Order: sequence, then C-alpha cells, then structure tokens
Amino acid sequence: MAATESKQNRIIHISSLVLTKTADGMIDPKLVLAWLLNAIGAPGYLVGLLVPTREAGALLPQLLLARLIERSKRRKKFWVAGSAIQGVCALGMAGAAYLFSGALAGWLILLFLAVLAVARSACSASYKDVLARTVKKGQRGKISGAAGTIAAVAVFAFAILLSVDILPLNAGVISGVVALAGMFWLLGAGAFSQLDEPEDETASADNRSLSSLLEPLQDDPELQTYIAARALLISTALAPPFLVLLGNVQTSDLGNLGVLMIASSVAAILSSYLWGAFADRSSRQTLMAAGAVSAVTLIFSAVAGIIGMGNSSNWFIPAFVFIAQIAYHGARAGRKTHLTDMDTDGRKSVYTALSNTVIGIMLLMGGALGLISDLFGPQFVLAILGCLSGLAVLVAYRLSEVQAETT
Repeated sequence: MAATESKQNRIIHISSLVLTKTADGMIDPKLVLAWLLNAIGAPGYLVGLLVPTREAGALLPQLLLARLIERSKRRKKFWVAGSAIQGVCALGMAGAAYLFSGALAGWLILLFLAVLAVARSACSASYKDVLARTVKKGQRGKISGAAGTIAAVAVFAFAILLSVDILPLNAGVISGVVALAGMFWLLGAGAFSQLDEPEDETASADNRSLSSLLEPLQDDPELQTYIAARALLISTALAPPFLVLLGNVQTSDLGNLGVLMIASSVAAILSSYLWGAFADRSSRQTLMAAGAVSAVTLIFSAVAGIIGMGNSSNWFIPAFVFIAQIAYHGARAGRKTHLTDMDTDGRKSVYTALSNTVIGIMLLMGGALGLISDLFGPQFVLAILGCLSGLAVLVAYRLSEVQAETT
C-alpha cells in the first residue's frame, strides 16, 4: 500500500520516537537499572537477569504478536498500547525502588521489566509497518535518525548532570528519573495516537497456522540474507561490556554510570542522523560500513588489550566504547531501514517478527560469551566479535539495493 505522506505524520513520528527513545536511555538496564538495584540492596543474581529479561522479552514474543497485527486494518493501536504499558511499568519500577528494598524490590522491578519488554515487542513488531504506510521512502531513515539524535542529546544532558553531581546520585533521585521515563512513554503513546494511518484493506482475518508464518524464512532469499547479516551484527551490541571489562572498569561505579552514558550519547548524537540519511540512500551499504567500522575497532581493541595499551591510558576505554557505539548505531539504522524498504508482499509485521525472534534467540546464546571471557579474557571475546562483524560485511554485500527498487 502506498504511504500516506504529510508533514503532521512526520512530526508525530519524530516526537513520539524522541519521547520513547529518551525514556529508553533513562532506564538503560545495563547501566541505570543495574546501578539502582545495587543501590537498593537487591541480590547480584537479579542484576545479572536485567539485560536477558529485557532483550528476550522484547524480541521473542513478536512472532505471535505479528498474527494479531496482520489482522488489524490499523496497526498504530499496537504501538500506542505498547508505549502506554511501558510507561505504566516504568512507574511501577520507580514505585518499587522508592517503597521497598532488597530482594522484594529487585523482584518487583524485574517483573515490571519483563512486562515492559513484552510491551516493547508490540511496538517493535508494528512500527515498521506503520512507518511504511504513513511516510514515503527517502524520509524514513531520516525520521529515525533525527529522533535518535534528539533523544541522545537529552540522555547526554542527563549523563552530564550525573557526572558533575548536579543531579544527586542516590536511589531516590534515580527512582524519580525512572518515573519521569514512564511519563515520557505515556506522552509518546498519546502523540502517536494522533497519527493519520490509512486502513489496510489487505488485512486478513484468517487463522493461518504458525508454520505458515515461518514460510518466508524458507522462501525469501533476501530475508534469509538480511537475518544472517543482522545476526552477525549483534556483535556491535554485545561488545561494549567486554570493552569495559578490558579496562577493569566496574559498571556499578558511581562515576562510571555517567561516563558510559556520555560516551554512548555522544556517539548517537554525532552519528544517528548521518547513518539514517545514509540508510535512505543504501541500507545495504550502511550495514557494510557499520560492520567494517565494528570489525576494525573490536579487533584493534583486542590487540591493544593484549599488549597492555589501556593499562596506563585514561582514554582507552572511552575511545573504543565511543567508536563501537557509532558502529552500533549504523547497524541499527541500516537494518531498520532495510527491512522497512524491503518488498514483503504486505507482510512487514511478520517479517519484522520473524527476524526479531531469530535475533532474540541469538542474543540469548550470546550469554555464553561471559563464560568465554572468564576463561580466556575479554580480549578473546572482542576478537571473536570483531571477526563476526567482518563476516557481516561479506554477508551484507549480498543484499539487494532495496532503495533503488520502485514501489
């Protein structure tokens, strides 16, 4: 179906994404929630469950959700509901951290995070389809890139306030920040509900089996290549914790909370829009470039770690985290735009869910990298991830130039 283009739709997309992306950064499980659980005395094993709960919960349910989305003539309601539920869950996490402590607070936060992650999956499974039908090709990557840049500026400001102690770093304040993130999700839901989305007259009310939803994995070579490239590029998402380990920096350290958020935010500010614009021209080349940047960075960091370059240098970890995050944002922009612009025969939500389900399983398997790091050191893990990024370049080369195809 041809996209319904309007300036109002573009504004709504950007404003909704800015609010929700900012909220994402403000409750980053790797940093903010991990610090908060430590601060309120939650057991360490609960801290270790934060990231797997968030990632698996956000990706694995999408195939089932896609069946509901495909049957709906308007899909924005799934994004609106998902954003609203995330907001309520964030408010619940803030309340749990403020009212309770120890294991009880930790388990409540983990429970709210699990529900938040499933709600996030509804947003992810529906968004590309809504975007494709409300914004024309050539503008989609820019919308995501612009929203990512603005949100990164907001998170950067938050990180600065933490780093220079303008914002007191204690459990009460961080709980308030999580509550503010919840309000942002609710506002994002309200804004997105105003989107002018045309009805999809091809929406199906049939009861196709789960096996029929899996057919594109067997029948569509472009999807197969896309998933292979994306799977290899999860190396860009998995690398930062091992870069931190390389420099013996503890993520629970108070100063480090702000420093890591600054590195991530600056990388997003400088690169998100440029990657988005590049992806609008060629998502295939964007994925190749991101893989190349990641491969060079991670392999060089592994070598530098082996020879001890970072032992006496304060810039070692921030510099490599910064460049690795630039590569991550490139991979993110490329894969989102490529899937949005692919010809999916009106089954974009199913394609999104299929790819996210496969990647969710791969991310769970990536948990084994922690054991490898314990046995052989983070240098070895970074070398592996660098090689995977290099392979992603070769696989992405086989993708089609979907932006050159006529609609």
